[in-house]
Amino acid sequence: MDAVAMYQFTQQSLPACKPVLTPAWVTTTFFLVGALFIPIGLVSLHASHSVVEIVDRYDSECVPDLFKSNKVVYIKDMSIHKNCSRHLKVHKHMKAPIFIYYQLDNYYQNHRRYVKSRSDQQLLHGLQHNDTSSCTPEESSNGLPIVPCGLIAWSLFNDTYSFSRGTHKLRVNRKNIAWKSDRNHKFGKQVYPFNFQNGTLIGGGKLDPNIPLSDQEDLIVWMRTAALPSFRKLYGRIEEDLNVDDVVVVNLLNNYNTYSFGGTKKLVLSTSSWLGGRNNFLGMAYTSVGFSSILVAFVFLLLHVRNPRPYGDTSCISWNRKSISS
Repeated sequence: MDAVAMYQFTQQSLPACKPVLTPAWVTTTFFLVGALFIPIGLVSLHASHSVVEIVDRYDSECVPDLFKSNKVVYIKDMSIHKNCSRHLKVHKHMKAPIFIYYQLDNYYQNHRRYVKSRSDQQLLHGLQHNDTSSCTPEESSNGLPIVPCGLIAWSLFNDTYSFSRGTHKLRVNRKNIAWKSDRNHKFGKQVYPFNFQNGTLIGGGKLDPNIPLSDQEDLIVWMRTAALPSFRKLYGRIEEDLNVDDVVVVNLLNNYNTYSFGGTKKLVLSTSSWLGGRNNFLGMAYTSVGFSSILVAFVFLLLHVRNPRPYGDTSCISWNRKSISS
């Protein structure tokens, strides 16, 4: 019995489902795919469009007129105040929680050298892991490994925002903005940034040396590098509704240097839906595939009606002949 089964297996003659793709079966399948995908796509698009967003680009507007022609000098001069105020008008009711993002464009966090310039073991174990060779060129300072080391941490985003509505200050919740798995398993609870940004070349933001890395959520969010040159990262949440025609005053510090490489900075206030933030790609993809399937079904149907082909005798198929002869 085993020999017979092995022979059937090696000769690919085991019993199997071998459907005959008739025109009616193929056309019906394409129609069903279209009937399923189009509603899913429309529902996804509706969910995406229900998200309310306010996007404000401030990198150019927050540069004094005197430095409009030389923004790099402005951002590098520490004696110049970087305070800036922006007024954002709410055009549609925004239901809490309202997510605050900063968006950077033309910023290649996916560059190979940049992505590799970190030490995951050091982030978790601190000075117990002394090998920081992967963090070049920001690996050590005064003979000690920098904690945290590497270009990613060194370039930490450091613009800050505060919000008010009229005379009422809007409280920003900055807790739980990072992934729980990152906080618990990738950043040490006993690792402190005691010598971060102490070198001669200062990059982005600084860290509180008295707070462990597991609680430095700005850093944790930043260390999860983006795959595309335009990306958003979560800054915090406003946990009260914003009404139509409200004017939100944003007081920000324009500290982060994107002018040296032609990058842009935007502040984003966004609600969310059951599908997440605003993103039309999923809905458009489902809808496009659905309409394409229905179009192909109609083409197959017209071809079959215009030039019908007679069905072959399925009993003449090789595997059916074998079963008949046996």
